[in-house]
Amino acid sequence: MASKSDRAKVTGTERRAYPVRLEVRAQGSNNATIEGYASVTEAPYEMWDWAGSYTEVIRAGAFTKTLSENPQTQLLLNHGGLSMAYTRAGTLRLAEDSTGLHMAADLNTSRGDVRDMVAAIEDGNVDEMSFAFRVPPGRSQWSPDYDERAILEVDIHRGDVSVVNFGANPNTSVEALAMRGVDLDRLDPAAAQDLLARLQKRLAAPQPAAGAEHPLSLYVAQAQALSL
Repeated sequence: MASKSDRAKVTGTERRAYPVRLEVRAQGSNNATIEGYASVTEAPYEMWDWAGSYTEVIRAGAFTKTLSENPQTQLLLNHGGLSMAYTRAGTLRLAEDSTGLHMAADLNTSRGDVRDMVAAIEDGNVDEMSFAFRVPPGRSQWSPDYDERAILEVDIHRGDVSVVNFGANPNTSVEALAMRGVDLDRLDPAAAQDLLARLQKRLAAPQPAAGAEHPLSLYVAQAQALSL
């Protein structure tokens, strides 16, 4: 029977999802830039596995080494499908700051899948991110009772950052902003009416109470061990 100590034996690709600040900035008829945080550091969250729940935190500085090595990382939707932006192409830019792993991606909105994702973010229907990574050997620390895990370093080479449906860290901020920086005077009437309708819909939506936790804060953050 598996015990809590077996948690330390899990290897392979892991994924973590967070409700984070995700922003769309329209730049033209066939391109847009999205910005957000694919990971938040120093913000403990609850995980679940076969032994029950445990607390995990990604430490500040966990991305320093992997980012210095110019990792090949792609932007995906729900960790699947065709790449929408790529570090190697210069269309995906990653950096670690005091919040966590910041990403900015230049998107080609002539693609139908990209347009659908951008529209979902603008509508507020998708506003969360995740990232796929590996933990180098010896770069995570477990408490003696294996109820707490601190990730000291991650490797995101040939991993991904993803816009996802659900996240799970209640300590992160959530915001979705549409079309910031757009010259309203240059919008055609149809586009202006569409923007007005979206803003009215957003303003009419009920706002969560201050300090309320994300309703899925218990288990949506998940580790997935793959056979490599």
